[in-house]
Amino acid sequence: MHFRHSDDVWAAFPELAAGVLTAGVPTAPVDDRLAAFHTEAKSRLAGSPLSALPEIGAWRRAFSRMGLKPTQYRCAAESLLRRFAKEGSLPRIHPLVDLCNAVSMACAVPVAALDLDRIDGNLEVRPADGREVYVPLSGGSEHPAPGEIVFADTAGNAHARRWTNRQSGLSAVRPGTARVLIVAEAMHDGAAGDVGALLDTLAAELDTLGAAPSRPALLTRADPGFTC
Repeated sequence: MHFRHSDDVWAAFPELAAGVLTAGVPTAPVDDRLAAFHTEAKSRLAGSPLSALPEIGAWRRAFSRMGLKPTQYRCAAESLLRRFAKEGSLPRIHPLVDLCNAVSMACAVPVAALDLDRIDGNLEVRPADGREVYVPLSGGSEHPAPGEIVFADTAGNAHARRWTNRQSGLSAVRPGTARVLIVAEAMHDGAAGDVGALLDTLAAELDTLGAAPSRPALLTRADPGFTC
């Protein structure tokens, strides 16, 4: 499988910093690995409002440029931090997802984890043509609006809508998932270094858990692809 951001995405968002890795899936509880990341998230929330975090502000501006209301459609990291601030915790979903969510909150950067066996062919982050099929976590199906940025595979499945807003239920990590693609994306000043550090941290955690992560790769407009 080959993953990339399209030329259209890089042209419209030259400030994008993106990185990827692949890994197996830990099945043991990870609660003891989450505490430090949750503490970092609480520190971020105590220091300033979410709108003042540069990582979140950059995604809000990006959503506005996509024609989306940033207080109606939020990047995944902001949604997680808002729920964490309100409830003081997150529901446990799956050890891998719980770890990715904790690291995402600590860094205020969206992190997607997709079941590689559920991706048909290659995967590209690109503007939708309107024919893609998106499966919400709640079930059913939708067609993204033409021009909306999606994670689209060769068969026309949209594995995320509104870029970093919502992942699909089709490739959601679940019991039985064997191998995942993890993608981190950011837009703020210094994002490339932060995305690299996030992926190094996540790879170290996954290695400790026996999930055999690949070496993280940073993607650029000049070198936008990753093959796994």
